[in-house]
Amino acid sequence: MKTIILCGGQGTRMKEETEFKPKPLVLIGGKPILWHIMKIYSHYGFNEFILALGYKGNMIKEYFLNQRTFLNDFTLNTKDNKITFHNNDHGDFKITFIDTGLETLPGERILRCKPYIPKEDTDFMVTYGDGVSDINIDNLLEFHRRQKTIGTIMGINPRFKFGTVLVKPDNKISKFSEKPVLEDWINGGFMVFNKKVFSYINPGETEHAALKRLSRKGELSLFRHNGAWACMDTHKEHAELNKRWLKDPFWRVWEK
Repeated sequence: MKTIILCGGQGTRMKEETEFKPKPLVLIGGKPILWHIMKIYSHYGFNEFILALGYKGNMIKEYFLNQRTFLNDFTLNTKDNKITFHNNDHGDFKITFIDTGLETLPGERILRCKPYIPKEDTDFMVTYGDGVSDINIDNLLEFHRRQKTIGTIMGINPRFKFGTVLVKPDNKISKFSEKPVLEDWINGGFMVFNKKVFSYINPGETEHAALKRLSRKGELSLFRHNGAWACMDTHKEHAELNKRWLKDPFWRVWEK
């Protein structure tokens, strides 16, 4: 089964990093967040990816064309250009690189990947190039097939970014709560679709328009994920993920 990873956005809220590279190449623990995402899927046996490229897409191509030299120690013999690698930390990926346009919205990026989904495949997966989780991909797929809807998205309860206070009727504060977990669900970005979804996506749209159409038809399910999840949308979140990589890399479901 193929997994589309949306890699085309400009990441304007992380200008410190994305002025010089696409957001999926921003490093977490010395490796691009895109590599971490692919390792999650690969751990469950899904190692065939379609990268929907846009902003600075050539840098992503160059990274994977040269990733063995980026990720490993090696010896180069300049006489014959023979390279000897001393480790082999590069992942087992089969990648299709698709230029989906510089200004294209995510819905149309997915649509432009349609020709690269094999005819024999009924379903495919989609995720964003900036989010990680300890989600069990096998459980997600099993749930999707059991629901028999066109689409399934992973839902998570987000944390409110501010602290809250509980106030009694006499206006006295009784309790502080630091960044409480909300009861509402949001799309955590790990998604599965039947190929019928392509008829719900229009050119020039975000993916949200298609999701709303599916929900109105009763064709969208929510896989409730009560584990860990994080996205990298700001410089602060980038720094936090690097700290987590050193102390508690919850998304590292693969073996060391």
